[in-house]
Amino acid sequence: MTQVKTGDTVGIHYTGTLADGTTFDSSEGRDPLQFVVGSGQVLSGLDAALPGMGLGEKKTVEVACADAYGPINPQMRQAVPREGIPDDVPLDIGTLLNVETPEGQAMQVMVVAADDATVTIDANHPLAGQDLSFDIEVMSISEE
Repeated sequence: MTQVKTGDTVGIHYTGTLADGTTFDSSEGRDPLQFVVGSGQVLSGLDAALPGMGLGEKKTVEVACADAYGPINPQMRQAVPREGIPDDVPLDIGTLLNVETPEGQAMQVMVVAADDATVTIDANHPLAGQDLSFDIEVMSISEE
């Protein structure tokens, strides 16, 4: 039986959950996720679990925070003066905003706090600081 090895292109179905069981992403109803094993196209903890798996094999993979989106970086949170934000921009807690860095790069931030004077935005990945679990099934293996 063919087994996944580094450099192979695989297709997997997956369901990603948080420690409390909440599903944060799934390929259900979509085509399998395809990527080259070991290429850095997916989370390192997920990538490392694939070599040795066979076609149709299922596995639950626990991915520690460090091998997923990393720890929360407090420097990625910033309070900005409310007066610098246009009135038509929604500032409800949890709202995702697209902003531009001083270098001109686009990035997404989340509103995490707001008062009359400031709005605190967080540029950490929404899953930073979280251990993740993935139920995966190998749907295809193409040797490269």
